Amino acid sequence: MARLFGTDGVRGLANDELTPELALRLASAAAVVFEQQSSATDVRPRAVVGRDPRASGEMLEAAVCAGLAATGVDAIRVGVVPTPAVAYLTADYSADFGVMISASHNPMPDNGIKFFSGGGHKLEDAVEDRIEAAMSDDFARPIGAAVGRVTDALDAGDRYRRHLANAVGSRLDGLTVVVDCAHGAASTLAPQAYSDAGATVIAIHAEPDGLNINEDCGSTHMGKLQAAVLEHGADIGLAHDGDADRCLAVDSTGQVVDGDAIMAILATALASRDRLRDNVLVTTVMSNMGLHIAMREAGITLRTTAVGDRYVLEELRRGDFSLGGEQSGHIVVPGWGTTGDGILTGLLLMEQMAATGRRLADLAGIMTVLPQELINVRVGDKHAVAQSATVKQSVTDAEAELGDHGRVLLRPSGTEQLVRVMVEAPTGDLARSVARRIADVVEAAGG
Repeated sequence: MARLFGTDGVRGLANDELTPELALRLASAAAVVFEQQSSATDVRPRAVVGRDPRASGEMLEAAVCAGLAATGVDAIRVGVVPTPAVAYLTADYSADFGVMISASHNPMPDNGIKFFSGGGHKLEDAVEDRIEAAMSDDFARPIGAAVGRVTDALDAGDRYRRHLANAVGSRLDGLTVVVDCAHGAASTLAPQAYSDAGATVIAIHAEPDGLNINEDCGSTHMGKLQAAVLEHGADIGLAHDGDADRCLAVDSTGQVVDGDAIMAILATALASRDRLRDNVLVTTVMSNMGLHIAMREAGITLRTTAVGDRYVLEELRRGDFSLGGEQSGHIVVPGWGTTGDGILTGLLLMEQMAATGRRLADLAGIMTVLPQELINVRVGDKHAVAQSATVKQSVTDAEAELGDHGRVLLRPSGTEQLVRVMVEAPTGDLARSVARRIADVVEAAGG
């Protein structure tokens, strides 16, 4: 059977693949596993439960809370809040674990459930496997006063806002920001947090009705934000996704500033204040070669991981590093959070603008995005083809040709019988010709 947990919790079509029955059982299994890990025996376990505003979240929240209470766990409902807020509040309330109900940037019909450990960290694969295994076990059902209780934490949003305010060292007075909230979990908190810091805020797509989350807006649809920044003459635009763990930006000229450029800005800012641990930035193999070149010239070492923010988080924790993230806008600052936090990223980005008095376009100019060519080649056995001697040699030859000013990334697709050939080079023509040459070798090897 396929593993229930994916790269970011359990996701599926709500009330079809992800049913309330599955959510209840999943929550109960998680409660059992976390209770087994706990050293406390005389205190009733507690779990923080949050969600994004999609309609199915109400149903799944009820099921999760029922599953927790049925195992004797008290559920602290924090309502509609961003995913990073649940991670923070799990630690701030000294809860044993946290549960976030969200499908992030996915369309409204989908939903998901992800867990955080007591310190607000994402779970290791081994813990997720234990939860999945426990779903088929019988668990003790407490009765009477031992049944878990469900309470609403009315101060949750204020706690998270104070945490964000403490992360900003400079006031943002004088900056005008347009924030696209994706009709998601940040619709109230993001505008408030930016206003608290002194910015003039223009919020768009901040009226969630349970059905419109991520609908032609947010970090996966940047066009309307670009237009709004130009219309209002704003200094910056910020785009979040449905659960606000991402942040992408738009400069005052309407150009998109992606996660790579945001990381370059924040990494050099931290390094200039001697706050970038070991002068290391952690990112994935998908970051543009332009980031590699910019960081090399700035004296910053780039550590790369497999695709997925969980791998970035693992490397950050392993090396106790200060900054990491993905091109997609998941930016992690371990000094202020245990997972990607889109609102925090927006605040830190604007703080650097305010502290330097420079436009975002000028700050982002620290890196030049290299042209990229991606070719997907359909094959019979993607893994065998990717490991073939002729394909490996074609990659080696291309890397020698590009030297330090380009790169080749060849990897099997995670879901299809495809081999993906990606080449970055100083010019688009060179990227296309090198990618085509490798793709022809892949095609021949797969035929």
